[in-house]
Amino acid sequence: MRRLAISVASSLILAAAPVAAQELSELALPPSGDNQRAEVSQWIGPVKVTIAYHSPRVHLQGVTDRTGHIWGELVSYGFFDEGFGPSKATPWRAGANETTTIAFSDDVRVEGKDVKAGTYGLFLAVQKDAPWTLILSKHIGWGSFQYDSTNDILRASVTPQDAPFTEYLTYAFTDRLPSSAVGYLQWENKRVPFKIDVPNVNALYIAQIRRQLESWAGFKYQSWQTAAQFAVANKIALDEALVWANKAIYEPFRNAAQGKQDFSTFATKASVLQALGRDTDADTTMDRAMHLEGASATGIYAYGVTTLNAGRKERALEIFKSDQRLFPNDRFWSYLGLARAYTALGDKKNAIASWEVVLQNVPPAQSNAKPRFEAALKTLKGG
Repeated sequence: MRRLAISVASSLILAAAPVAAQELSELALPPSGDNQRAEVSQWIGPVKVTIAYHSPRVHLQGVTDRTGHIWGELVSYGFFDEGFGPSKATPWRAGANETTTIAFSDDVRVEGKDVKAGTYGLFLAVQKDAPWTLILSKHIGWGSFQYDSTNDILRASVTPQDAPFTEYLTYAFTDRLPSSAVGYLQWENKRVPFKIDVPNVNALYIAQIRRQLESWAGFKYQSWQTAAQFAVANKIALDEALVWANKAIYEPFRNAAQGKQDFSTFATKASVLQALGRDTDADTTMDRAMHLEGASATGIYAYGVTTLNAGRKERALEIFKSDQRLFPNDRFWSYLGLARAYTALGDKKNAIASWEVVLQNVPPAQSNAKPRFEAALKTLKGG
């Protein structure tokens, strides 16, 4: 009798081993069905998106070919009863074994719908001849067994696409732009894309910059200058950018770090003032900048071109004249500026004279632009 009891107990232990392998995750055992765990992350600007899943393959155990039997057979269409747990109508877990999850470090939009930062279960309701339904659930659970539609935070229609044969179920990202990316699942002959947008990406960068300026980066004037330049380029937090620009010039950290009063930092401040619509203040700042360390004929020319492109022709002419006075030995950049300004103002005589000086002093690095200069001069002469 004792031997029989031991034999029965041993049989129960052996029968329970596969279940224990699933439950005791602290043990380093192979995943069920050899569906290996996988994870992929993509940064969209400062936002991190991570998808964690188990990856089944088309050829079961590398031998049995299930091609043509994945969609609608291995993965049932619609909502179905898996026979486990409380739910009798479950979507596909969009992977194998445990629930597939997707995590967002910050708030995003998925298929045009707002999703808060967090980690969610990712499910798909597969259809034969209709769009599929992408589901994000605030309850992760295990697989689809505890799925409950009341926990859905997002449902969106997604259209599957034909795709090259893919042996292993794979998640990846494509169409990666500064504020968006397209995530997708690809397996067998299907790809299912879903778009993720970060609508406030520049605001997130600004928030990150604020934090960084309070750390070691804030002891360098260049960090404050770069922060101001980013704000101007993206037309965001401009009042704050003016503070940052002044810190770059004068004192990033009181009694701890010195600013830099040169052409570059003053030009940054001027760009902030221009973005704020304070052109007179910006002009005064640049008038001072042109006499500071780091000023160059090229730099002043670039500032003049920006002013000319803004339609401020008279101001641009004054800038190019200042360039000529400050750098009398330069016979190219300052005269190129004058030629452009006089042409814009309709002063044909001075424009022709300036273009002729330019053409006599084209540096080797600008030789490819010489035909354009010649054409401009020819047009002015009426030829």
